[in-house]
Amino acid sequence: MEFKDALIPTDDFYKMRSEVLGQWETGQAAKNLEEGFYYQSTLPESKRFSNVLDLAKAQHKTLIQPRAGVPLIDEHIRLLAYLQDHSEVDLLPTTIDSYTRQNRYEKAQVGIEESIKTGMPMLNGFPAVNHGVHGCRQVVEAVDLPLQVRHGTPDARLLAEISYMSGFTSYEGGGISYNIPYVKNIDLETTIRNWQYVDRLTGIYGEAGIALNREPFGPLTGTLVPPCISHSVAIIESLLAARQGVKHITVGYGQCGNLVQDIAALRSLDSLTNAYLREHGFEDVAVTTVLHQWMGGFPADDAQAFSVIALGSAIGALAKATKIIVKTPHEALGIPTMEANAQGLRATKQMISMLEDQFLKTEAIEAEAGIIAAETRCILDACFWLGEGDFAVGTVRAFESGVIDIPFAPSRYNAGKVLTARDNDGAIRFFKHGDIPLSDDLLAFHQDKIQERARSEGRLATFQMVIDDVYAISKGRLVGRPK
Repeated sequence: MEFKDALIPTDDFYKMRSEVLGQWETGQAAKNLEEGFYYQSTLPESKRFSNVLDLAKAQHKTLIQPRAGVPLIDEHIRLLAYLQDHSEVDLLPTTIDSYTRQNRYEKAQVGIEESIKTGMPMLNGFPAVNHGVHGCRQVVEAVDLPLQVRHGTPDARLLAEISYMSGFTSYEGGGISYNIPYVKNIDLETTIRNWQYVDRLTGIYGEAGIALNREPFGPLTGTLVPPCISHSVAIIESLLAARQGVKHITVGYGQCGNLVQDIAALRSLDSLTNAYLREHGFEDVAVTTVLHQWMGGFPADDAQAFSVIALGSAIGALAKATKIIVKTPHEALGIPTMEANAQGLRATKQMISMLEDQFLKTEAIEAEAGIIAAETRCILDACFWLGEGDFAVGTVRAFESGVIDIPFAPSRYNAGKVLTARDNDGAIRFFKHGDIPLSDDLLAFHQDKIQERARSEGRLATFQMVIDDVYAISKGRLVGRPK
C-alpha cells in the first residue's frame, strides 16, 4: 500500500486486521467488531470520554486525570476505585506497562505470573493485551468514570483493538509522539502507518455510532520543548487522525514553567488546531485540550513537589484547558503510592476551584500567542510543501531535513540539531534552531532573548546554560542561573 495520508481502503484495513489480531492469542476475542460496537453502545453517557470532555469545554470547566496502572486486574481495580473515591477525579486512566509498549507480550506474561507469585507489582503498568477483552472489561465495569488507555507504544494496533472492544473510550498516542521521543531505531513511516491503522479503527467505530476520543501525546520529550514544536506535532497527528475518520481529538501541551508562555501556548494550540482542521476540510472534528503538569525532574521534597503541581494546576485553570494530567508529590522517587496520587489530584482540584471564575488576559499573553502561532505556521507550511500537499509524506521529509526537530529525543530519525534554553523570564527559546525554518524576525527575537539573559547573568550564552535549565526545577528554580 502506498504511503500517504489518505483514508485506508476498507479491504486493505481488514487484511491488516487479520495480521494484527494474530500478534497475541488474546487478539481473537476482539475479532467480532459488531460485538465491540454493541458493548460500547451499552456504556452510559457518563462513562464516554468524548461526552464528558465536550460538556466540560462547553461549561468552561477544567477536569483532572491521573496516571495509574498496576499489573493485576484486582489490584488495578482497587487502585482506580481508590482514586475515584478519594481524589475528586473526573477521568480515569489505565497506564500500560513497558513490555506491552514494546509488544513483548511473553515478557509481560512473565511479569503477571511473578506479580501473582510475589504479591508485589513486577510490571510498571497494566498489561492490557495479556489480560485480554474479558480481563479489561472487568476494569471498565468496576468504575463509574470514563477510562483512557495511556501508554507509549510505537505499534499500538493490537492494544487499540482490545481496548476499544473492552469499553475504553479514549486512546492516547500517535505515530510521531510515540516514536521520536520514545525509541531509537524505528522509522517514522512505520509508526505513522501503525497509527493510521489505530485511527482508521477509531473511525470505523465512529461510523457505527461509537464516539471515541483520540489524544496525541503533547509533551514529547518533556524537556525544554518550544511550544511551536509540540504544537506542530499535535496538529499533524490531528490531521492524520481526522483523515482516517476520527471525530474527537484532544491536543496536549506539556507545562514549561513560564506562566505567560504556557497560557499562551494552550490557547494558541486550541485555535491553531481548529484552524488547520477547518483549512483541510475537517469542520466536524471536535477539539479539546490537555495540559500535562511538569514532565521534567521533580524536587524530592513533598512540599516543594506540591509547589510544582500547584503551578501547573494554575496554568491549566487560567488557560481553560479541558483537562489536566496530574503529577504526584512522589515523582522524584519512582512509582507513587495511590495515596500520593490522590494527594496530587486533590491539590490540583483545589487550585482549579479557586481559579475557575478567573480569566487572565494580558498584552504579554496575546503577544506570546502570536509568536507561537507564527512559529508553528512556519513549520507546518514547510511540512505541507515538502509533502506536496500530503502530511504523512511531508512529516517524514520534515524530520529527514530537520524542519521538525525535537529537543533531546533519542530517535536516530530526529536531526538533533536543536538546542533550547530559557530566556530571562523563564520562557523557552531556541538557543540553536538547527534547520527549523523560522523567519528572520523570529530568529532575531530568539537570539535577542537568549542574549538578554546572558547579559543579566554576566556570562556568555553557552551550552552550560542549556544544562543548567534542564536540572533547574529539580533544584528548586525555574531558570538555571549560576550561583
